[in-house]
Amino acid sequence: MARLELIPVAGLPEIAAGARLGELIAAGAELEESDVVVVAQKVVSKAEGRMRRLSDVEPEERARQMAAELGKDPRMVQLILEQSARVIRAERGVLIVETVDGWRCANAGIDASNVADEGTVTLLPVDSDSSARRIRAEIGEAAGLRPAVVIADSFGRPWRLGQADVAIGCAGLVPIDDWRGRHDRAGRELEATVIAIADEIAAAADLARSKDDGVPVVVLRGLDAGVSDEDGPGAAALRRPASEDLFD
Repeated sequence: MARLELIPVAGLPEIAAGARLGELIAAGAELEESDVVVVAQKVVSKAEGRMRRLSDVEPEERARQMAAELGKDPRMVQLILEQSARVIRAERGVLIVETVDGWRCANAGIDASNVADEGTVTLLPVDSDSSARRIRAEIGEAAGLRPAVVIADSFGRPWRLGQADVAIGCAGLVPIDDWRGRHDRAGRELEATVIAIADEIAAAADLARSKDDGVPVVVLRGLDAGVSDEDGPGAAALRRPASEDLFD
């Protein structure tokens, strides 16, 4: 049984495009090899320059029509469509899409929270697993050790109110613990138990910070068995294949 510790990393500067997040994290935190560094998607997007001014967006006809039906800003809808592989639901003011990176979420993960410039929004990283691998490498170069990295973002959940942080990128971590074929304490063989380790780490880290405290990084310590030398398959391993989707 593991005893876990959550350590917020305070004092990081405002992140601008081009910032080497791994170096900043290594300088601001006392890390251990078996730690998991959980980074908020927003600062990853800022560092990668994934920001757009709505005033620079020219909505096309489809975006204007959908915006009128949904009561949304047509410029925002245009950005959502540009970042989406397909629209899953568009009704009652809600736009659920599958992003070009394969995530199914509201508004393609685009939002304006914690962005200082009025009228500016952040987009999800192009490839969050690649982002996690890069941050891990930067930490390794700066600190001489390679903790695991999880990039977390808040997603809504079908059939449940509220949002919870999930992993949209990870490196150095086994993202799923598959218990199928193993046995419970009573000796019964488990047939469906697959534990989303990376998502649970992302959600746990969110409890150690608030949305307005300016702390985008939390270190989770004590999960030694989950951290690996290899970068691993990333959070992409958490995406349910379309062939197994009973609801979409």
